[in-house]
Amino acid sequence: MSRSQVWRTHRQYAATAARWTADRWRKEAERRSALRAERKPLVRDARRALATARAIDPEGVTSLRHRAERELRTAKRRVPDPMWLFATKTATALGVAGYVWLPQVSARVWVWSAVAVVAAVTALSVWIAVRERDTTGLKPTAEESALLKRLQPQHWKEHAEQRGLAGTLTGRPRLTEAGIVCAVRLDGTWTTTKLRSAEDHIRALLGARTSLRMQVKAGKQGGWAELILRTRSAADGDDLTWTPERRSLGIDTVTGEQVTVPLGERLLIAGRSGAGKSVASRPLLYDASEGATNALVIIDLKRVEGRLWDHRARVASTPHEVIDVTDELETEMLDRLSILPKGQDTWTPTADRPRITVVVDEGAEVMTAADGVPYEVEAGEGKTRTVKRSALPALESIARMGRAACIDLWWMTQKPTIGDGIPKQIAPQIGVSICLAVRTPAEARVVLGEDAQAKGWNADELPVPGVALIRDGKRKPDPVKVRYMDKSVVIALPDRTPWSRSLTPTVEAAGAPTLTLVRDTAPETAPADGAAARVLKAIETADTPVRQKDLVTLTGLSKGAVSKAVKALTASGTVVRTPDGSLTITRGDESAAA
Repeated sequence: MSRSQVWRTHRQYAATAARWTADRWRKEAERRSALRAERKPLVRDARRALATARAIDPEGVTSLRHRAERELRTAKRRVPDPMWLFATKTATALGVAGYVWLPQVSARVWVWSAVAVVAAVTALSVWIAVRERDTTGLKPTAEESALLKRLQPQHWKEHAEQRGLAGTLTGRPRLTEAGIVCAVRLDGTWTTTKLRSAEDHIRALLGARTSLRMQVKAGKQGGWAELILRTRSAADGDDLTWTPERRSLGIDTVTGEQVTVPLGERLLIAGRSGAGKSVASRPLLYDASEGATNALVIIDLKRVEGRLWDHRARVASTPHEVIDVTDELETEMLDRLSILPKGQDTWTPTADRPRITVVVDEGAEVMTAADGVPYEVEAGEGKTRTVKRSALPALESIARMGRAACIDLWWMTQKPTIGDGIPKQIAPQIGVSICLAVRTPAEARVVLGEDAQAKGWNADELPVPGVALIRDGKRKPDPVKVRYMDKSVVIALPDRTPWSRSLTPTVEAAGAPTLTLVRDTAPETAPADGAAARVLKAIETADTPVRQKDLVTLTGLSKGAVSKAVKALTASGTVVRTPDGSLTITRGDESAAA
């Protein structure tokens, strides 16, 4: 190698070393600046605590003042010097040491000193490389750095007693995609519930902002709790606008996964007014109304959300319409179950008889307005009488039996309490619960289960709007940011023919046997739907004329379905009323044939 090449190589090495030194200087200066910004407030706090201790104990008799002085000294030591001051002190110390000591050093000491310096520099480089290696790819923000420092066991131990948290001690905090997670050890006087109630003390100790969402839940073993600070979300930066290409319900804020809810489930969607129930349900309503084998029925007495979907769904917006559509749905359900092949558990949806999703938008309103609706029915001898009917029996029957017939009930309410917003017969049938922000922990327990609070399903702590908890037996209590589907997008969706019982093929068309009557006078053919067949069978097998109210018990149908079936049978002449109002099969020269 020539001299010029050697010189060029040395210059390259020198330039690289200079750049490395400048870069290390800059990084170290930034690190020290950040540490000073974080730790100076701790010094101010310690000085205020010392001033308070001196006012309480001016003579220094108790340990309060001495402990405050010790904490102030510790806080001062933890504040690093700025880089320029650190370099000045180091250079001054080295200059003084060299001036005094170097003339007396032998050659052997020089050699071993050089070896020691090289080893120390190498070790320092390795330590810096290992220390700065980030295995998670996450870089803490300034807020997270401050919280991580204050969650360290040493800092927590020094300040826990002053904040009313004596007897607790943190483990090593870690930064995750969902924020900061830290285990907290509890002594015999502490429980997870008690620590959760001391959230204000924790927030004061950490200096956390008031809007920072904090969760405290049971640890993986007894005597431990887990503290979670939601400083970040895995959904941050994602576009939450709904499009046909992004059809998921939302994004898990902890894992970043797309969250979907498949059709075929009985849903409960709950949340207080303004929490975003309608917006959260729109992606689900789209899925339920899309495809040749899916149909959507919306019961909306508020007449707001259902109006957006009336071009592709059957919408009932008055009490009479609600009762009519629930009667049709119950009849369709019983019809499907009556012809379901033996050994088959569920109905197979087709284009003619699709899967039907029944959505009740604001269940509390349906429970109030669609209960006790006046209807006129025949009373015999050409007379009519007024009866009060309710849609709830049919909806309860659909909730209990509709899954096998591929008729699924989705119940939405802003009053998630049993008896007020959720019927007692429907609540136990719910398979998946979607809960947005609610007002109280009691409401969260109704929607998400009695163990909701103990297992971290704290829906009363969710922000408003657009964040939900989904409990389906598989998911963890991770918040989900729901996608936003604008009203204009719903209105612009392609039209579809709404489902109607009158458009459904009859049982005979489906290839199943029907029940007909052969009469001398050849009256109108008896109705062939499932409800009428069950009512006719009950009347036929009764030894004596049977009253209409007894048919509800004998057939298991709702009052509305029985009333509609009886009206059709009497109109066709298949069934007649006796003078006392009972029902019986017409007798004469007729015979029954199947």
